[in-house]
Amino acid sequence: MRDMATTYDFTAQTIDGEQCSLRDFQGKVLLVVNVASQCGLTPHYAGLEELYRNYKDRGLVVLGFPCNQFGSQEPGTEADIKKFCETRFGVSFPMFSKIDVNGPGKHALYDHLTRQPTQPDGPGDIQWNFAKFLIDRSGQVAARFAPTVAPVSEELVSAIEKAL
Repeated sequence: MRDMATTYDFTAQTIDGEQCSLRDFQGKVLLVVNVASQCGLTPHYAGLEELYRNYKDRGLVVLGFPCNQFGSQEPGTEADIKKFCETRFGVSFPMFSKIDVNGPGKHALYDHLTRQPTQPDGPGDIQWNFAKFLIDRSGQVAARFAPTVAPVSEELVSAIEKAL
């Protein structure tokens, strides 16, 4: 049964503290990203927002999951994170409460995502902030991109276009 799970089978707490079933995004193409506010890759927020604004009408939803596991680069509270994202990068895509993406406290969604056979970045632990999982409309992982792959890079944009 575990292997038959889709991304839609999980729930997560929003940055505002409400439970959210990922089933709410069924039929959409999702870009699931572990994010951080004090990382060298933090400017990726701008590209993620650009992707969301450019493709949301075609069915793309970016989901941001703050994580403090890499260099303690997400130390703030949910309120701090939300304010930073909105004021600094105009983030309007759904954001969630801080989670662990590796280790014994790993969120169930990330336990599922990191077990999938993925390309171009393979399965296994998340290496750093801003790892990107592209989820197709059926809830399956279509692709995984390394943290350093820019949101508006040709390879990521073309994978999104294909999934849409």
